[in-house]
Amino acid sequence: MRRSIAATVLSGLFGANPFVASPAAAQPAGSGSLQGAALLAALRAGGYIIYFRHADTDHSREDQRPVHLDDCSTQRVLSEKGRRNSRAIGEVIHALDVPIGSVLASPLCRTVETAVLVFGYAEKSMATREVGAEPVGSPGRYAALRALLSTAPSAGKNTAIVGHGYPYYALRAGAHRMPTG
Repeated sequence: MRRSIAATVLSGLFGANPFVASPAAAQPAGSGSLQGAALLAALRAGGYIIYFRHADTDHSREDQRPVHLDDCSTQRVLSEKGRRNSRAIGEVIHALDVPIGSVLASPLCRTVETAVLVFGYAEKSMATREVGAEPVGSPGRYAALRALLSTAPSAGKNTAIVGHGYPYYALRAGAHRMPTG
């Protein structure tokens, strides 16, 4: 069954709107939108991909070039607010009995930490990062992420992807871009 939804689940806690979609992500975001109890029932049944932008970061530290993915001292990391919000989101997802299968995160420390605090685990995935010759923020830079968004989750589970703002806004044409944080 082809279904696609966009939701603002937990947006007040997370600071960015998660994008929730079935692998039929090619459908327009507005078609078949669910809200409230219908959205929760759909998420509890599984079959969706939930994309989160990492939580709030500490702007007293910026990414150093080149960023070393395994060295958090070269990266902007989560702030205490970001950590609190990530834990709170995880508690809500758990309390609502939303089944999560695979959790993929950009290999940067802030995305991995967000994923671990929300879901308890994460697999680093370069496919969540933008790459390519096109300008930063261009939809064409996200072929690998598009493939992830088109991959069906395990039966009865949802896949979570924790990444960055640019892919979200580039793939969701017309979406309002939020400030870095």
